[in-house]
Amino acid sequence: MRKPLTKTQMVALMAEKSGMSKKEFGEFWDMFMQVALQETVETGAFVLPGLGKLVKVHRNARKGRNPQTGEEIDIPAKTVCKFRVAKTAKDAVL
Repeated sequence: MRKPLTKTQMVALMAEKSGMSKKEFGEFWDMFMQVALQETVETGAFVLPGLGKLVKVHRNARKGRNPQTGEEIDIPAKTVCKFRVAKTAKDAVL
């Protein structure tokens, strides 16, 4: 199994496949990421049809345990970002 693509490798590959220059595709990718993150912040979700959905999820406060000492600690509530993979993507990979 080979290593995943780095951002530089992905930009080079996509630029080659699309006929764009690496610089143009790099700028497009940065703009795409800004839009995805902004939409997730504002609406709580960003959908990539056929791939999945980036969603903002609230986690309630809870009790946890320090694995080294066994001491019980309080974990505060927080908002996290998750990616939910679409069924078509799951089926294609598996």
